[in-house]
Amino acid sequence: MNALERRSVALLAAMYALRMVGLFLIFPVFALYAQGLTGQSTALIGLALGTYGLTQAMLQIPFGIASDRYGRKPVIALGLIVFAVGSAVAAMSTSIWGVILGRALQGAGAISAPVMALLADLTREEQRTKAMAVIGITIGISLIGSLILGPVVDAAVGVPGIFWLTSIASMVALAVLYLFVPSPTRATITGREQGLAPFLRMLRDPTLGRLNVGIFVVHLVVTAMFLVLPQILVEHVGLPPAEHWKLYLLVMVGGMVVMVPALGFSSRTGQTTGVFVAAVATLVVAEVLLAVEYRSPFWLVILLIAFFTAFNLLEAMLPSLVSRLAPAKSKGAAIGVFGTAQFLGAFVGGAVGGVVYQIAGATGVFVFAGLAAAVWFVLAFTAAPFKLLATRTVHIGKRSAAEARRLAHELLKVPGVAEAVVVADEGVVYLKVDAASVDERALERCLPTK
Repeated sequence: MNALERRSVALLAAMYALRMVGLFLIFPVFALYAQGLTGQSTALIGLALGTYGLTQAMLQIPFGIASDRYGRKPVIALGLIVFAVGSAVAAMSTSIWGVILGRALQGAGAISAPVMALLADLTREEQRTKAMAVIGITIGISLIGSLILGPVVDAAVGVPGIFWLTSIASMVALAVLYLFVPSPTRATITGREQGLAPFLRMLRDPTLGRLNVGIFVVHLVVTAMFLVLPQILVEHVGLPPAEHWKLYLLVMVGGMVVMVPALGFSSRTGQTTGVFVAAVATLVVAEVLLAVEYRSPFWLVILLIAFFTAFNLLEAMLPSLVSRLAPAKSKGAAIGVFGTAQFLGAFVGGAVGGVVYQIAGATGVFVFAGLAAAVWFVLAFTAAPFKLLATRTVHIGKRSAAEARRLAHELLKVPGVAEAVVVADEGVVYLKVDAASVDERALERCLPTK
């Protein structure tokens, strides 16, 4: 990655981590804290934890479409403000219903789609998977870190203090967004689309549809697995709950160690489709074997490393592929649909997985997850290979915002240019082109010299 990409990825990954930490940090400590809230019950405590994901799923698409229409930064800023307000409401509440409202508002700041779209705007095609890999790793680190740090932070400031910290962090992120994150100028192919048109087109696109099914299945599977893993670690590994984080850390790190070379191979050789299908197959095999061997500590660790290798790889590749294959003018809408599928997958994995667990035990949950992954494997294996365009980077020197807008639209008129992004304050042009059909002479005439 170049300096601009590294800075953009680091800052946006930090914003994404904020959302994940805001979701996960209270998980290890909230159930005990909530017992002292007015009007609490077991069902309402669960609702307080889960309502964040529900509002996230509901608003991913509207936020993604809004970012295409009004720009990435204003929509992200709105989401950060709503998230901060929700955190403050939860911090000040003494009743379970107040916390539910606060958690719902936290989720209503659904910035995942516009953050991913902005990340796509600021990175080249060949660096996109690396950028998304950073986001995927950030999610894993946020999950593990939250499980470890939650009790520590709770001991220092309590659950209300955790909510206040996330509110303050959201405001800091807002300042970082406008002070340090670059502002790309994007060209659209035609006039901006209104209403549900981008959303409906994303639903009809078969390639994007398979990717949406994929993220749905990935989060269905991982949520269902975490319904049974804690009990398995106690009964069959002999690991007390306070030490579960050690095994999670081991398998996550092991998965990342294998995942990074796989991503590198995919980028170097262009075998994106092959690596993708192999990762889905690994997911299926891991789940099927876990259904049989989960009682063996040795095989449990090996299969969990295999699972998290596939999980981390797919977490990196799926959003990258969506951002690369979506139409330039509807990228935010596409990522919004993708985000909705992700949160719905987590909901279905928890709800249906819980029923399966009650009826058929841990084996049934692994079989359920394996069948879901197998359906996705069939879709992935029978699909046409991904057709990914090439990206070029041209340095033109710093330009005004007006010059950047004019240049972006002129470049988009060149045959073979699918997308043009001009980062005015950095003097950089990113082009997405079809190498076989781009008019090189016309492109050279459009590009100014420094």
